[in-house]
Amino acid sequence: MTVLLSERSQIFQGADAYAVSDYVNQHVGNHCIRLPPKGRPMASISHRTFSSLDLCRISYGAPVQVTSVALETIYHLQILLSGHCRSNSRGNAQVFGPGEILLINPDDPVDLTYSADCEKFIIKLPVRLLENACLAQHWTLPQPGIRFATARHALSEMDGFLQLLGLICHEAENAVEPQVQDLYERIVANKLLALLASNVLRVVPQAAHGGGFEAVREFIEEHLGEDIGIEQLMAVAKVSERSLYSLFARQVGLSPRDYVRRRKLERVHARLQLSSARSVTEVALDHGFMHLGRFSEAYRKRFGELPSQTWKRHR
Repeated sequence: MTVLLSERSQIFQGADAYAVSDYVNQHVGNHCIRLPPKGRPMASISHRTFSSLDLCRISYGAPVQVTSVALETIYHLQILLSGHCRSNSRGNAQVFGPGEILLINPDDPVDLTYSADCEKFIIKLPVRLLENACLAQHWTLPQPGIRFATARHALSEMDGFLQLLGLICHEAENAVEPQVQDLYERIVANKLLALLASNVLRVVPQAAHGGGFEAVREFIEEHLGEDIGIEQLMAVAKVSERSLYSLFARQVGLSPRDYVRRRKLERVHARLQLSSARSVTEVALDHGFMHLGRFSEAYRKRFGELPSQTWKRHR
């Protein structure tokens, strides 16, 4: 079971809701809350700072309305763990349930109403983190800033993302070194840009030698640490999607995705044999493997041993 912040990160438990709200204003984002006129709800909050990210788990213990003019310099990714949330932004009303993701853009007015049994997990991401990730991928940075679509997203559809968040929470509670924190936060930004619809134009430079399989192969080798999409490979090869699959079938007998996955595994295998490899987890995440269980099984099938065995043998 994936744990998003344990009791070790608890700041308030069964506390006054306004005390929790004050703490949120200091660390997570400016907002106002409106509670029922009667009763004294028991609110709770857990919090960790991880590089430039803030990780927060909150429950207010009563129906609560949260409003804010705009978050301005940060994005809020909220995951509903229990209960329900009604969002009313720019006249667009939606109701989110457990396992669904709500992403609030920096210029979006906030008007959220949570049910009494609602508990949510929030990741606060600075604008510059997403912008740097966009530029590092050589994608076009929109002039008005990166905006994610307001469509509903189920956590179950974002392969490996929950496991990634669980790893980050674990590392945050165990004071991992700053270099590893920086790696994790870059992966989070890259995964959000890759998995969620936004106004980012995912365009890559055209290959100098006119496309074809060799151009695609070189592009893949240069970007093994990134999420490589079919659209990108089509642009480099200068062919349609159908022709791209035919090209890979002729050249390597694999689909584009299977070939990219194989090359990533082979690169990980090579990296784990270097004395500079600090851990299997770090190397796997650095190459886009979010679900470590599936990664280990694929690695074992490819190389006849677990990645931990490769790593230990070369220590």
